[in-house]
Amino acid sequence: MSIILGVINEGLIYALMALGVYITYSILDFPDLSVDSTFPLGAAVAATMILAGVPPFLTLFIAFAAGALAGTATGLIHVKLKVRDLLSGIIVMTALYSINLSITDNKANLPIFSQETIFENAFIDGLAKPLSEYSTVIILLLIVLVVKILLDLYMKTRSGYLLRAVGDNETLVTSLAKDKGSVKILGLALANGLAALSGAVYCQQKGFFEISIGTGTIVMGLASVIIGTKVFSRFGKIKATTAVILGTIVYKACISAAMAMGLKTLYMKLITSLFFLIILVVSENRKKKVR
Repeated sequence: MSIILGVINEGLIYALMALGVYITYSILDFPDLSVDSTFPLGAAVAATMILAGVPPFLTLFIAFAAGALAGTATGLIHVKLKVRDLLSGIIVMTALYSINLSITDNKANLPIFSQETIFENAFIDGLAKPLSEYSTVIILLLIVLVVKILLDLYMKTRSGYLLRAVGDNETLVTSLAKDKGSVKILGLALANGLAALSGAVYCQQKGFFEISIGTGTIVMGLASVIIGTKVFSRFGKIKATTAVILGTIVYKACISAAMAMGLKTLYMKLITSLFFLIILVVSENRKKKVR
């Protein structure tokens, strides 16, 4: 049961980031690598704010705003300065490494074990035993559900439809007298805001910030999105956001299974990359068969 709960907890934390990657990869068709640094950005902001006495719940909103600002920077570099999408993400990702360290006063590791978080506080400690044991997964589930519902509602608005249109047909957006560049910037801000929110939740659940926690985040997010959209797309009634969340949990389950079979931690990034490569190859082969 502890292993299952661990997989679900990890899956729900990274599901927030995967929803952001879904916006850039599936909707905008924008290869945004800045996610690798906006994830730890959220963690850095949360850890620093909590140590400064800011309420843990409030740090989630501040982390989201910080991530949205970073995403806006990526969008402005791409749209206004005419830099290629891939390079725009790399530029912001590189710059954020120094910014993340400056936020934590040049500390590569910042523990918050002794501080109250959304998972460890007086209210949680006062709950009855059955609830306290499952409090973490309940809190994570509530956060992910709220974000998913809000994202689904947003996608049904005029702005959400324009966001979809930019990825599918930029000419259509222009014909509607809308600036496609502004729509892209908005989408990148939203996506990176979700990635930073995921980092803030990760920091509070694990009890520390570490500068390298974002390494490979984009690969993890892409793998989760592809698993979710390809595996669960067969079920017509499942929304894309739900499929992405389930895909993240499945991905984490596969990684946990590999570790249970004796995989050493030092090979984790290698296995993650190979696993992602296999997913890409299989999905591309299926596309060719359909064509």
